[in-house]
Amino acid sequence: MARHVARPDPRAHWVLLLLGLVTLLAALSFHGLVSAVGGGSGPDQAPASPAPRAVTTGGPVLRLDGPTPVSRRLPARTLALTFDDGPDPRWTPQILDVLRRHHAHATFFVVGSRVDEHPELVRRILAEGHEIGSHTFTHVDLTAAPGWRAGAELSWTRNAIAGVTGREVTLFRPPFSSTTAAMTEAQYEALRNAAGSGHVAVLADRDAKDWQRPGVPAIVKAATPQGGAGAVVLMHDGGGDRGQTVAALDQLLTRLGTQGYTFTTVSAGIGAPDSMVTATTGARLSGTALRWAQTGADWLTSAMNLLLGVALVLGVVRLAVQVACAQRHVRRVRRPRRRLPEVVAPVSVIVPAYNEAANIAATVRSLVASAYPALEVIVVDDGSSDGTADIVERMRLRGVRVIRQANAGKPAALNTGIRAARADLLVLVDGDTVFQPDTVYRLVQGFADPTVGAISGNTKVANRRRLLGRWQHLEYVIGFNLDRRMYDVLECMPTIPGAIGAFRREVLFAVGGVPADTLAEDTDLTMKVLRAGWRVVYEEGAIAWTEAPSSLRQLWRQRYRWCYGTMQAMWKHRHALREPGAGGKLGRRGLPYLAVFQIVLPLAAPAVDVFALYGLLFLPWSQLALAWLGLLLLQAGTAAYALRLDRERFGPLWTLPLQQLVYRQVMYLVVVQSVVTAVVGNRLRWQRMVRTGEAAALVGGAPAR
Repeated sequence: MARHVARPDPRAHWVLLLLGLVTLLAALSFHGLVSAVGGGSGPDQAPASPAPRAVTTGGPVLRLDGPTPVSRRLPARTLALTFDDGPDPRWTPQILDVLRRHHAHATFFVVGSRVDEHPELVRRILAEGHEIGSHTFTHVDLTAAPGWRAGAELSWTRNAIAGVTGREVTLFRPPFSSTTAAMTEAQYEALRNAAGSGHVAVLADRDAKDWQRPGVPAIVKAATPQGGAGAVVLMHDGGGDRGQTVAALDQLLTRLGTQGYTFTTVSAGIGAPDSMVTATTGARLSGTALRWAQTGADWLTSAMNLLLGVALVLGVVRLAVQVACAQRHVRRVRRPRRRLPEVVAPVSVIVPAYNEAANIAATVRSLVASAYPALEVIVVDDGSSDGTADIVERMRLRGVRVIRQANAGKPAALNTGIRAARADLLVLVDGDTVFQPDTVYRLVQGFADPTVGAISGNTKVANRRRLLGRWQHLEYVIGFNLDRRMYDVLECMPTIPGAIGAFRREVLFAVGGVPADTLAEDTDLTMKVLRAGWRVVYEEGAIAWTEAPSSLRQLWRQRYRWCYGTMQAMWKHRHALREPGAGGKLGRRGLPYLAVFQIVLPLAAPAVDVFALYGLLFLPWSQLALAWLGLLLLQAGTAAYALRLDRERFGPLWTLPLQQLVYRQVMYLVVVQSVVTAVVGNRLRWQRMVRTGEAAALVGGAPAR
């Protein structure tokens, strides 16, 4: 009986990627939530519906966990100074210094997220005899928050304080509150809900309104009780510039100190026991975990900002180098050539074909119609089952040979053709490619330079009527051909495309023919030629029309093979980094460029997209729209420049925004899949694209644009 060997689920890495991206979004969102902390009490508003009179006319310390409200006031000449929105690394220490100088104590209503950011300040507050209360975790308006958010805010703040101090708080002051007389019904309900979790509400008798920065005298006046009465005074040690608060506090303590006032905490002022109790182990652990989560989210956000900045700088540098090299390449092409002899030596064109019935006739006809004086065409049928070889034989074209062999793969078919070729100059062509009449002539003229071992042609997308075809057309013009101009100038061309490339016969034999141990045999072969000491150049005038994938599934399979094969070739030729000459230029220029822009940055792209989603949630949309529009205009400018260099129309530019939203993500996910395949050690089989025959329509004309 045959045994079924369990294989790992190929979708597992996608599940892990999705979980990772969701975790990243959650961490970024948590950072966005806790970093969007404001401060201040907010402007005065006329209460549309006031709280019950028993509350608005009562004392500032409220117990609302019973059937009726219970309020407490401070005795005469007793001042409970309270500070909201801290701890702040600049202002809280200054306020503590003033309090210590006057031997005064106070109550600090801290924001939970800031407790996690500055735990040392919270510990100092307690160590100097002050009291701590809760001011929510993110300074949220509880009257506008849903019930789950309000509960989380209170719980997180309690846990944060417990994790830092080992103690839990019971006093609570809601953000954007003021005196009891100004309390609304909505605020009252929020306080009653907080009382359900054991919190005692503390409002104020005197609101200093220091958050408005009205000036030191105005703050002192607003904070001073009338007629020697006791009071809870509301001030701030965080949430903005509190320089006036520090100065006003010093004057207030000096003035009221001479009038016999006592400065104490809220609990001591009303004669209540210490409001802070020993925290449970669970609360301490939860608080510690919360602090680690906040720290991790902060670090992750900083790392993402750094990554985004690095990617942006690299992108701009890449564009600058591409444009500079393209301009140099154009000047070199337009410059009158040195007096090199015209190349008219015999050329053998080798066409490997496997089930290419849709396009093979058009390919062969375009080659035979070439305006080149001495040309032979060798079609190597690699075990086709659709009658590819029969189609060519029935054409009975002069100078065309058909070689049949059992299916052995494209490299084997190319090597068969190379061995059978009669000429010393060889052109390798895919079976779905159509040449223009002058393509072969233009392609081989570079061989007049004896240092040139191989030449890349200019590949163009034939089937560009549909949106997917237009996207690939832009990619070929911008990403491939603009890059090839740069590679040519920098003398580190890593790939001659299988659709159109010319080689010296001696070079191919010297490097052992077309390699079969990687899936990107064209890249592997080009790198071998460079490492053998030959120059590889780009001829933009040698145009070949090829059929691009017509569905996302086919595109995925093609690019998956390309990407995986390119990584194989890069690893295979990694020792070029230490080599001199042409191989060293490949190793120190071409390979790092491929590694950064075709592997590393695409791998980081999903995280960047998640960061963009985070921006949509927590950053002003106007800023995001402006940044996206700026990048889009930069890409459009690059695309327009590349199209002009290739003498193409600008019409496809309208598809760029959609390309960024769909096509770009597909390409990045292809890289992710390829890297996973390489890491787990799986072997990727050859995957052939289904041909539609659209390239055949190019014989005698250019594609529809």
